[in-house]
Amino acid sequence: MSAQLVAVLAVITVALVFDYTNGFHDAANAIATSVSTRALTPRVGLTMAALGNFIGAHLGGHVAKTVGSGIIDPPTGLNGLGIVFSGVLGAIAWNLITWYFGLPSSSSHSLFGGLVGASLCAVWLGVDAEVLWSGILEKVVVPMVASPLIGFVLGGLLMIAIMWAFRHGPPRSQGFRRAQTVSAAAMAVGHGMQDAAKTMGIIVLALYTGGYHSSKTDIPEWVFLACSTVLALGTYSGGWRIIRTLGRKVIDLDPAQGFAAETVAAGVLFTTSQLGLPISTTHSITSAIMGVGATKRLSAVRWQVAGNILIAWVLTFPAAAVIAMLAYLVAHFAF
Repeated sequence: MSAQLVAVLAVITVALVFDYTNGFHDAANAIATSVSTRALTPRVGLTMAALGNFIGAHLGGHVAKTVGSGIIDPPTGLNGLGIVFSGVLGAIAWNLITWYFGLPSSSSHSLFGGLVGASLCAVWLGVDAEVLWSGILEKVVVPMVASPLIGFVLGGLLMIAIMWAFRHGPPRSQGFRRAQTVSAAAMAVGHGMQDAAKTMGIIVLALYTGGYHSSKTDIPEWVFLACSTVLALGTYSGGWRIIRTLGRKVIDLDPAQGFAAETVAAGVLFTTSQLGLPISTTHSITSAIMGVGATKRLSAVRWQVAGNILIAWVLTFPAAAVIAMLAYLVAHFAF
């Protein structure tokens, strides 16, 4: 077995590990609101989220193409594989850190930060790599800023519409609990469209860099199957720390509020996935929850918890980049 094939297999392995951590780290995105309102039991919610992730992964080709070809341009061969390997390690490390502290940070931005950090370190060491800054600005930074704002505003507007529709009496909890089954399922599919697709893009990039695939954008069927399966397994394992943060600590949600937040977040995920914009599912659902909660009264949102989440958001990209730099300083001796 050649050294290059071993390196490709190593990258695929760490990419699938990232996919798994992404699953249990972001399981809360799809089900936290439904679990907190008792629309779904935790285990039923996780099962539904895993199935939704599996289905959504097969619909996320546009995002995968962006990740595979629009973030960095590593050289072919071992040097390039070392960059991708280190970038994914940086993302995994930050996912585990934020999971441990129960902070719903973005797995997407940890991945992008890791890839950028490893690439910059490689350039510093004399490797012919390139960070595609225009692609990052257009496909990462702008959506990263815009999607939480859109989620917050639309979440508030939908909740106001629901309150107006039921202005002569409170929304029926039982009806919205049933509706949350649909909105949570939509969230799970949207999560698969976004987050499994990012791992698919990494694997295709590794195959291309290693000389085992002719395109950065054509995704083999086995890659779809592997990434969707691993993400679903990670989701089913659960991310209880983050589920508690999103479902209970930001705001005490009722079924109508949970439905509004999930519906808005799912809509944002579906739209951006079709546009090939790799946004954060975490940002989408958290901002929608805050927007919904703010319609009740501003004090209903626990802004101290929200502030801690915001700090994690801001730190994610640079923190993952620094960890990936350190990883590459070690890994480049083997690649």
